[in-house]
Amino acid sequence: MVERVSRRGLMRIGGGAVAAVMAGAEWLPAPAQAAAAVRRPRALRPGDRVRVVAPGGTPDPTLMDRGLSILRGWGLDVEVAPHVYDRWGYLAGSDAHRLADLNAALRDPGVRGVFAARGGYGCQRIVDRMDVAAARRDPKVVVGFSDITALHGRLWREARLPTFYGPMVNWTDSRTGPESEASLRAAVMTTDRVVLTRDPAEISAAVQVPGRASGRLLGGTLTMLETSAGAGDLPNLAGAILLIEDIDEAPYGYDRMLTHLRRIGALAKINGVAVGQLVNPGEPGERDVPAVVQERLGDLGVPVLGGLRIGHGKGQLTVPLGVPAVIDTAAGTLTVEPGVR
Repeated sequence: MVERVSRRGLMRIGGGAVAAVMAGAEWLPAPAQAAAAVRRPRALRPGDRVRVVAPGGTPDPTLMDRGLSILRGWGLDVEVAPHVYDRWGYLAGSDAHRLADLNAALRDPGVRGVFAARGGYGCQRIVDRMDVAAARRDPKVVVGFSDITALHGRLWREARLPTFYGPMVNWTDSRTGPESEASLRAAVMTTDRVVLTRDPAEISAAVQVPGRASGRLLGGTLTMLETSAGAGDLPNLAGAILLIEDIDEAPYGYDRMLTHLRRIGALAKINGVAVGQLVNPGEPGERDVPAVVQERLGDLGVPVLGGLRIGHGKGQLTVPLGVPAVIDTAAGTLTVEPGVR
């Protein structure tokens, strides 16, 4: 059994710069030094104005209507950004228009929450020009997953803003039913801890290394994390509980991505791993996806808990990123502190 906690000693960075890592604090690149204080947004409440943006692909209008109805049912005043339904090939409009919608939402003092319409590809084309200074000045609830992983990572690295990894407004009841709705609402509108329990029906439930670990929960879709390496939106994972999930990846794909993160040292100082949904894992060949993920994570010397309903699968639940969390494999639980105040 492995026990790791978030309090660490000295950490060696790059060519030898050393920083103290205490109580979960992390070394930051020089441009982000001023953002070291964690900025939890205020919990949403009925009457708050929130805005839906599409930084990636174009949502389906019918599915959007369902998602908008859910948000309005919570008493929120929901706005849809001007370019959400634009279409420019596989993108929801031009880079300029998608970026303008995102930055306008982050800058508007009357907007208390920013919800992604859907994922798809596109966030990495605009993330470098996202107004992180606005997020520092005025922390808001930011919700999304999949391609939105890039935005989560940049907002954490440069604004120290906890964000929410959960369903988007392009809502499908067959995938995200009442439990998914209740989980999202509780995460953004209450200050309750989030507790997820291992689901043995999930493919990733077979992935496990016994132990208990604590640290800030950081991560997202594995493809986006690996693609972000070296680009400024992969969080520093030292002392963290790493969250991973993905969809439509073959066994060798998980092998390649995890091996790359290992080779560049991104996983060298993590405290543990929370494995979410591994959806449509492709042909297993000689080894299936859980076996590959187990092999690539199993010798890191940290606890690993799979079977969590986080990600692209049915019954998706919401978790805050950037706040303290605990994984306990004996209990089969991931417990996350609230992402709002």
